[in-house]
Amino acid sequence: MKVLLYLITIFVLSSCSQLSDEEIFVQIMDDEWSRLTKNNPVYASSMGILDRNQEWSDYSVSAELEDNEHNVAVLNKLLTLDYKSFSNLNKTNYALFVKEYENDIEEHSFGTFYMPFSHRGGIQLLHETTSVLPFRTTEHYYDWISRLQKIPIVIDQIIEKASIGIEKNIVPPFVLMNRVYEQIKLQANVASVNSPFNKHFLEIDTSRFDIDEIVLIQSKALETIDKLVIPAYQKLLIFFENEYLPNIRKTIGIKDIPDGKKYYEFIARKFTTTDLTPLEIHNIGLQEVKRIRSEMQSVIDSLNWSGTFDEFLTDLRTNPKFYFDNPEDLFTEYLATSKRIDPELVNQFKYLPRMPYGLKPIPIESAPDTTTAYYQRPAADGSRAGYYYVNLYRPEVRPKYEIEVLSVHEAMPGHHLQIALAMELDLPNFRKYGGFTAFIEGWGLYSESLGYDLGLYKDPYSKFGQLTYDMWRAIRLVVDTGMHYMDWTRQDAINYFLENSAKTKQDIINEVDRYINWPGQALAYKIGQLKILELKNTSKLKLGDDYDVREFHHQILKDGALPLYMVEQNINNWISSY
Repeated sequence: MKVLLYLITIFVLSSCSQLSDEEIFVQIMDDEWSRLTKNNPVYASSMGILDRNQEWSDYSVSAELEDNEHNVAVLNKLLTLDYKSFSNLNKTNYALFVKEYENDIEEHSFGTFYMPFSHRGGIQLLHETTSVLPFRTTEHYYDWISRLQKIPIVIDQIIEKASIGIEKNIVPPFVLMNRVYEQIKLQANVASVNSPFNKHFLEIDTSRFDIDEIVLIQSKALETIDKLVIPAYQKLLIFFENEYLPNIRKTIGIKDIPDGKKYYEFIARKFTTTDLTPLEIHNIGLQEVKRIRSEMQSVIDSLNWSGTFDEFLTDLRTNPKFYFDNPEDLFTEYLATSKRIDPELVNQFKYLPRMPYGLKPIPIESAPDTTTAYYQRPAADGSRAGYYYVNLYRPEVRPKYEIEVLSVHEAMPGHHLQIALAMELDLPNFRKYGGFTAFIEGWGLYSESLGYDLGLYKDPYSKFGQLTYDMWRAIRLVVDTGMHYMDWTRQDAINYFLENSAKTKQDIINEVDRYINWPGQALAYKIGQLKILELKNTSKLKLGDDYDVREFHHQILKDGALPLYMVEQNINNWISSY
């Protein structure tokens, strides 16, 4: 079967031989986008492509191996093309396309797909998929029920992967899988009427659908959950208890899987789009922590605080005046802050996205194991706005002084502005809806510094909150490399956070576990931010009176989420054009 698929791929690619190399490349881009949406039905549904709205991806090991064979065939074909004759746009598209396939193929070689579980998403939290799916018609609800009926197949595929992971010693840390275990229990040890999967069916809008049809949908859903979904999770729970938990590692660093250090070196390059080594990144983090710590001390001095730095942090974490005592007031403040930001954006940006964004609470089932907030992009077909999700679990550990800085990062002018604008660009789909983490998260962190220009951080505590978030990302460089490449323990990472950041212990534990779960990704933020700030300062210096911050932001954003070296090339070209 694998050989047949490989030959079919070669045949399809070779059939393009009557076209020019550039036409062949454009055809490959189109074909690969179609393949991506076909192989990722939930992603396709979230984009408004509903022809497989009843399906899940194929998570089997054979599918992983076939995908890699396909990627190798595509890359080999790409490398035969004479890209030097392409248009400037397609030269860039080609370079990005080739880099994505090279990264995917190299990552596959380490076999990390044999670790299919995450406490921040995945098989045990599939009910949260409803947040990106359309439910505009009764057919959409029946499509979701059809997906639920196939959960046993998905769980079998996940168990197959995890079992091979045990054999190959490619297994995750126990400290994270214990969290997954608790989440699986919530799915397996529950009456169908109380299942997280049933919640969505209880919230059907009775003003939009016939009541008799709603009753039928709810009845069919309960039957599916009772007879198929819960038994499948009970099977997964037994596997977890008897086979998985006893055989996973007690260490936390990715260096402890086969070729783990080499893998971490690869993902450090991948996530930062640089050639920086883990040790170089670690040292950049240490330098940034020292710099930000000095700025924090200046704020503390301005408040005439008589105690030590540690005592100031303790006061921030424990003083009730810095916290709401209920989730409703916390959510209201997030809403109010977002609306205060929006009118100021025209002073910083030539173009704003047409698509709006909204705010939602993070679902309670995952909130205890999730960080402070996250962003969800709009649907490609315009049927769903972007959403800024905020964590209302335990409001007594969600500081008021973080609200402004968090909002500029996750919504405007951070993720929503950048991602929604990219979706409006005249670019190939893989660039509109994809991109490089160092740019996306670097832009989000850079946006936090714009809060000063947007009328925020006037209160010294909010200013300290901005510095806390900058410190947070600097600390990431230190603890991520420390845990995954050096010999740091989980507690070492938590302690370093507590010593240098005002973030609450609940947030810090969730953050550290996130880095353990997703090695390397946390490196992208600070490295990306530093590059954008460097380019901003260079532009100001070289352009002098010709410098316009609105034009600078346009130049940064107009080509989508590029690798940092391409962003630098573009800004240098822009400066040279004056």
